[in-house]
Amino acid sequence: MTELIPNFFAGQWQTGSAAGTPLLDPVLGTELVRVDATGLDLAAGFAFAREQGGAALRALNYRERAAMLAAAVKVLQANRDAYYEIATANSGTVKNDSAVDIDGAIFTLGTYAKLGETLGERHHLLDSEATRLGKDPLFQSQHVLVPTRGVALFINAFNFPAWGLWEKAAPALLSGVPVIVKPATATAWLTQRMVKDVVDAGILPSGALSVICGGSAGLMDALQAFDVVSFTGSAETAAVIRSHPAVAQRFVRVNIEADSVNSALLLPDAAPGSEAFDLLVKEVVREMTVKSGQKCTAIRRIFVPEASYDAAAQAIAARLAKTTVGNPRNEAVRMGALVNRAQLTSVRQGLDYLKQQAEMLHDGATHALVDADPAMACCVGPALLGVSDVDGADRVHDTEVFGPVATLLPYRDTTHALSLVRRGQGSLVASLYGSDSASLGATALELADSHGRVHVISPDVGQLHTGHGNVMPQSLHGGPGRAGGGEELGGLRALGFYHRRSAVQASTAVLATLQPPQAA
Repeated sequence: MTELIPNFFAGQWQTGSAAGTPLLDPVLGTELVRVDATGLDLAAGFAFAREQGGAALRALNYRERAAMLAAAVKVLQANRDAYYEIATANSGTVKNDSAVDIDGAIFTLGTYAKLGETLGERHHLLDSEATRLGKDPLFQSQHVLVPTRGVALFINAFNFPAWGLWEKAAPALLSGVPVIVKPATATAWLTQRMVKDVVDAGILPSGALSVICGGSAGLMDALQAFDVVSFTGSAETAAVIRSHPAVAQRFVRVNIEADSVNSALLLPDAAPGSEAFDLLVKEVVREMTVKSGQKCTAIRRIFVPEASYDAAAQAIAARLAKTTVGNPRNEAVRMGALVNRAQLTSVRQGLDYLKQQAEMLHDGATHALVDADPAMACCVGPALLGVSDVDGADRVHDTEVFGPVATLLPYRDTTHALSLVRRGQGSLVASLYGSDSASLGATALELADSHGRVHVISPDVGQLHTGHGNVMPQSLHGGPGRAGGGEELGGLRALGFYHRRSAVQASTAVLATLQPPQAA
C-alpha cells in the first residue's frame, strides 16, 4: 500500500486510523499516496489552534507577522520543483497550468507579506476617523479592528490546492488568526506538502497552521462563536454549510465562493477582424483550456452581436482545434486532464445536458489524446457550443459545466446583452471587449452590481491585462448571488474578514492612545 500522508494538527503530525483514501494520477491511473483523518480529536485540535496558535500570533505585530509570510515565501520557492511534480502527478496539469496554481500562490503570499510591512508595529487597525458624538468634541467614537479570537477553518476546492490554501491563509495569518485547512481530498497532497515544508522550517508558532486531509465529518461541529469558516466549492455544499448549527445558531462568520456562470461580452463596436474581436477570441480559448477549464473564474458564456456570431464561432473553433490534449508529461501537450473519473463523468453529463438546447460548434471528441490511453486517462477535448434561441435556452444560463466547455450566444443590442449576462444570477467575473472607452466604462458599471470583478480588455491593454480568469491579490475575488456572496483578497480588504469591528467611545485623550505609533 502507498504512503499514508500525515495530518498536522494540535501541533503534531498525526496519521488517521483507517486505511485512507487513495489519490490517483488522473492520466495513468496509478495510486500516489493515501489520506485519512479518522480518529483525530477535533475538539482538542481546534482548541489548541485557538489558544496556542492564536495567542502566539496576536502577540506579534503586523510587521512581525508579515516577516513570517516573507520567510514562508522563501521556503515555498525553494521547493517549487517538488510542487510541480506533485501537480503533474495528482492534478494532471501541464507546466503552465501548474504555474497558475503554484506560482500564483507564492505571488499572493508575497504580496501580503509586503502589504503587512506597511502596517508597521501595530496590533490593531483603525476604521476611518474618529467622530464626535455631541456638540462638545471631547467625547468621540472611533471604530477599531482587532483580530478575532478564534480559528479560521478553510474548506477548499480540488482545482487550486496551492493557491486555494495561501490566498486564504495569507490574510488570516497576517491578521493574527490561526488556520486549519481542509483541502479537497482528490488533490490534498500538494496542500499537505506545502504546509509540511513551512511547518518543518519552524517559521510559524505552534498551532498557527494546521492541515487535515481526508473526510470533513465533524469539522463544522468543532467551530465556536468567534471562529470563521471560508468555503470554496459547489452551491449544494455551500447550502449545507450555511444551514449548519455553527452558522445558523452560533453565528460563526462564513465566506462562500460557489458556482459561477461567468461571461465574456463583445461590445457592438468590435467587429470581426478588429483588434478587440481578436482579443476576445484569444481570451476565450485560453480560459476554456487553462487547467482544462477547471477554474471557478473560467468563461462559460460568450456574448457577441448577432452579426458577429458566425465569425466568432469560426475563429474560436479554429484556435481550439490546435489544442493538443493528453499526458502533461509530453511537451507537445497543451491541455492535461480533469482531476479524476468523477469529474470526467460530470463534464460529459453536463455537456450532454447543455446539448439538448445547443448545437456543437467545436466537438472536443475530435481531439485524439497524446501519449494517453482514452480508456484510462481523465482527458476530454475542449467543446464550444452555440445557441440561437438565447432567450429560451435556460440551461446555458443556469448550468456551470466545470471543464473545457463554453457556449457562444448572439445578442440583438446592448440592453439585450446585459439582460442575458444577468441571467447568470451573479458571477465572479465578466470580461468586456471593445475599443470605445466610454462604452466600456458605462457597461462595466452596469455589470458591477452582479459581478465581483469586471475585467475590461481594450486594445491599449491587450498585452498588459492580467487575464479574465486570473485572480490578482490586489483585486476582489468573490461575487454576489449564486456566486456565493463572498469576498476574498482585494488587498488589505481581506483582513476585514479576520478582524472584529468595535466602536470605542471615549475622550479624545483616550482615543489618541489608539493611534498607530509614529514611524522612526
